[in-house]
Amino acid sequence: MANDSGYLLDNQQAEAGTRFGALAALFNPSTFRHIDALGIAGGWRCWEVGAGGPSAPSWLAARVGPAGHVLATDIDVSWMTAAADAGYEIRRHDVGVEPPPGDGFDLVHARLVLVHVPQRAAALAAMISALRPGGWLLVEEADPMMQPLVCPDESGPAQRLANKLKRDFRTLMAQRGVDLSYGRTLPRLLRGAGLVDVEADAFFPMTGAGCTLLEQATVAQVRDRLVAAGLATNEEVDRHLDNVAAGLLDLATSPMISSWGRKPA
Repeated sequence: MANDSGYLLDNQQAEAGTRFGALAALFNPSTFRHIDALGIAGGWRCWEVGAGGPSAPSWLAARVGPAGHVLATDIDVSWMTAAADAGYEIRRHDVGVEPPPGDGFDLVHARLVLVHVPQRAAALAAMISALRPGGWLLVEEADPMMQPLVCPDESGPAQRLANKLKRDFRTLMAQRGVDLSYGRTLPRLLRGAGLVDVEADAFFPMTGAGCTLLEQATVAQVRDRLVAAGLATNEEVDRHLDNVAAGLLDLATSPMISSWGRKPA
């Protein structure tokens, strides 16, 4: 399979900020519920992998307080707050190829990151190695093949066009080495890496402002590549975006699989 270089959803694109905001609105409640259930407390040391925007590290910093420490890393840190009072450390880091930026973490968390990393096995191993004994890993990844439609209720031509463009988008992702069924493998991978108390669940947003914003930003980010690859036309993309803006579609995301486990003490 051809593996085009570079990330399909590049953080340097103007639409990335909108996309980060939509992802936060859709998935932060589920993510934060899981982290609270793991027992996050004042003084914890946390590594937020592939943070993208500031929402997750800011929330973590508020939870761990001044006695704790939050390290937020990404290959592109331009969307994170760099102010001195942000409450967390920001560092440029590629989890797939670089050694962990520290160790002894109480919590390591990554959301919608590893599926895009070609060296995802090495990245997962690095994240686990950075945990203290008894520390928790929480990995959350989409599983597009578990629910492949952006419009599960394919009731007319607008919905069929939306699902056609979603299939085209998945083709581009596969060409870049994205594992479209990675999410469902997380519990097995965490157990295989020696973690204990492994559990998982799935979260599946459908219809709402967050879904609309995410679809608009994602399509805007990939439209040039879709057209260049001959998978879609500009007319199709424009028609779809008009349908989205008109509120004609009940848009869904891919299920996000959240899996967590503890490093043995």
